[in-house]
Amino acid sequence: MEQGRSRVLVADPIADDGVTDLRRHFDVDVITGQKPEELLGRIGDYDALVVRSETKVRAEHIQAAGRMRIIGRAGVGVDNIDVEAATRAGVLVVNAPAGNTIAAAEHTVAMMMAMARNIPQAAASMREGRWDRKKFMGFQLRGKTLGVVGLGAIGAEVAKRAQGLEMDVVAFDPVVSEERAELINVELTSLDELCRRADVITVHVPMVAATRHMFDRQRLAMCRRGVRLVNVARGGIYEESAVLEALASGQVAGAAFDVFEEEPPPPGAALLAHPLVVSTPHLGASTEEAQVGVAADVVAQIIAVLGGGPARWAVNAPAVLPEEMLALQPYLGLAEKLGSLYAQAGGGGTHRVELEMSGQLSRYDPSYLTAEVIKGMLTPFTEDRINVVNASLQAQARGIEVVEKRSDAQGVYPDLLTLRVAGSGPDFVVAGTVLPQGARLLRLGDFHIDIEPAGRFLLTSHDDRPGIIGSVGMALGRSNVNIAALQLGRDAPRGRAVMIVAVDDEVPESVRDELAGIEGMSEIRYVKL
Repeated sequence: MEQGRSRVLVADPIADDGVTDLRRHFDVDVITGQKPEELLGRIGDYDALVVRSETKVRAEHIQAAGRMRIIGRAGVGVDNIDVEAATRAGVLVVNAPAGNTIAAAEHTVAMMMAMARNIPQAAASMREGRWDRKKFMGFQLRGKTLGVVGLGAIGAEVAKRAQGLEMDVVAFDPVVSEERAELINVELTSLDELCRRADVITVHVPMVAATRHMFDRQRLAMCRRGVRLVNVARGGIYEESAVLEALASGQVAGAAFDVFEEEPPPPGAALLAHPLVVSTPHLGASTEEAQVGVAADVVAQIIAVLGGGPARWAVNAPAVLPEEMLALQPYLGLAEKLGSLYAQAGGGGTHRVELEMSGQLSRYDPSYLTAEVIKGMLTPFTEDRINVVNASLQAQARGIEVVEKRSDAQGVYPDLLTLRVAGSGPDFVVAGTVLPQGARLLRLGDFHIDIEPAGRFLLTSHDDRPGIIGSVGMALGRSNVNIAALQLGRDAPRGRAVMIVAVDDEVPESVRDELAGIEGMSEIRYVKL
């Protein structure tokens, strides 16, 4: 062991090339299959730790790792690492989200083709000695429409491969610019329109609150009858019980799932036993090339960080001066909510994001607040983790220009955070501040408002005429939806107006449709913050 060289512990098997690269720079021990207590007794001797999914890195391990600077996950998910404990201890956690992109895209296409031609079912029949040619009639992919939900790295690669099969591709991803979509010859559309048009739907979004059961009974009922579903992303994006019901009714003609709400699924799971379902045990990243790729990506980051440089894919934010973070902390949540508000209520086709920090906020590095805005915008539609290290790269990859402005001028409020997004329609503008009683939204478009950015909201644009507010209240009342607060802004008497209605209860889509039909109502959006 060379004096002064950093030490790295590889606790799970990774590609040999990755270990070789590490050994060029550090003293490396490869000790796999450790019990938790064995890792606990050993981890304090190392500057870096490399794991896959087998080793569980808990808070007690991180507390015992006094010299640890970085934990690298050779893969995407970090559920086996206590990221919060690592952050508290100043330990950087990195992953390798790009190394398995091609593997996941290829597996998606393989699942789609296997479903289209009933390959697993036919192979099983042959092994049982049967020759069931008529039973396994398939369908042709050429000329069909593929709906891609989430046009990140994997979704884009799937779209390219589907075009090679001469499929038409439509995609839903409200934070991808039209220019970016045009580069890969994909038509951007709304989720409702995608459901109506797609013969096959594949999802490539992370599992977050906004995407859990994204395809529930109501959403599946909106799809074209006989639609086929693919999931090589995360279990739970499709509501499995709803998929089973739709298979039974014929609304869904087939499904190909690599991931499940519970993994491994319980014995005798109905979805796995269904004759119209193709299933694999979470194999999306399981290729030799993908494992080499994720090892290379995580090793490169360990080499960079231990050498004093930045990480490309940091799961938790890098260290920041305590006094700066103390000032920024109240605004981080507000910044994320401004981005989330655009993701839910903006016009889509994003190509420029401008964040302006006014007043005392202008003293600080804007990158932390910008990262939170981009995180709020992109999190529901990408599997990549977004933080101050990679936020600008994530936006750039989607064709989004990011502009940061600072102004020390003070208005009514000592600090103001203003987000302006240029997309396919008029600019989306929203602003807020943090007061002693908490965060407040102060501007929406050209209208001044004052409301807490938390909970469920209806955002309306309508004519300023008698009866509209009453009609909205009556429609909500008939559905037992309680109004918690209401803000109204207008440009002139009997001109244009906006209304923000905070509600205590879920607003069913049927009620939203009723509200949209009120005379004088031009737009209505439902937002959850």
